[in-house]
Amino acid sequence: MLRTLTTIHVDCLFDGIDFHRAFTRARFEELNMDLFRNCLDPVESCLKDATMNKSSTSVDEVLLVCGYTRIPKVQQIFQVFFSGKELCKSINQDEAVAYGASVQAAILIEIVQVLQDITLSDVISLFLEQGWEKEVMQCVF
Repeated sequence: MLRTLTTIHVDCLFDGIDFHRAFTRARFEELNMDLFRNCLDPVESCLKDATMNKSSTSVDEVLLVCGYTRIPKVQQIFQVFFSGKELCKSINQDEAVAYGASVQAAILIEIVQVLQDITLSDVISLFLEQGWEKEVMQCVF
């Protein structure tokens, strides 16, 4: 079940002052919408570099990995971007990252002959940070 409201507790945020505030999913999404949309930039660049488009005939599966892709709004943005294509959820995101890292390690140390034709590209990792100024939440990147 998705939660729409949470309470943030930060002990001793500044000069011994504790911070407690209710925070809604809608407000979180509103504050971060520009950052969420920026998540599409590397995907668009990758598709362009591969001379592919986002149609279902060019893209077989959409698998999102890493922490921020667990955010429901990010998933929705990617699903809309790929014209409603269902996101692949049958693969464990954490295991996919670990598998990719192990394949890259095997390539780098050249222990598996069959992997020599595989190349893995570095991915630009996007992350979200929040800053506080006079008790007003602001997005920083």
